[in-house]
Amino acid sequence: MTAQSPPPGGADRSRMGPTRISTLVVAGLGAAAVAWLLISSLYYRTLPELPWLPVITLATLAVLEGYAAVNTRGRIERKPGREPVNPLLVARFVVLAKASALAGAIFAGGYAGVTAWLFVERTNAAIDDRPAAGAGLLASLALVLAALWLERSCRVPERPDDDRGPGAREEQPGPR
Repeated sequence: MTAQSPPPGGADRSRMGPTRISTLVVAGLGAAAVAWLLISSLYYRTLPELPWLPVITLATLAVLEGYAAVNTRGRIERKPGREPVNPLLVARFVVLAKASALAGAIFAGGYAGVTAWLFVERTNAAIDDRPAAGAGLLASLALVLAALWLERSCRVPERPDDDRGPGAREEQPGPR
């Protein structure tokens, strides 16, 4: 077995970076298109009334991740009365946040496609499903925001004495 060296240019592509908003937008738009196509072809044939359980689940996840973001940020900053945070817990929260942000974006896109289609339809069944679809859209967006907040809360804050990173060079006196 041989060890792999980092790719040329020094950047290690295997490192996990922050969630990209563009990824979430593309996932949401794709889900919206699929939802629109599915709902327009299946709504009157096989679909029952839109359920509220997914809405409640998404909203609960958003609240829990928002609470985790506040709690984790305080523990990372070592605010008085808070215990230091376990680094493994922070890593797990980051993975949870990244997965939740993507799942929330997909659900938001799905609910956006369904909601848009329901507002185009003028039947009583479509009008009855609008509140659940709209609430699902809002709960999904809340989950995306809470997940991004949790991800951001897991970052290690910069300290004033760490102004120069390990790659920073000392300025050399002399002409430039």
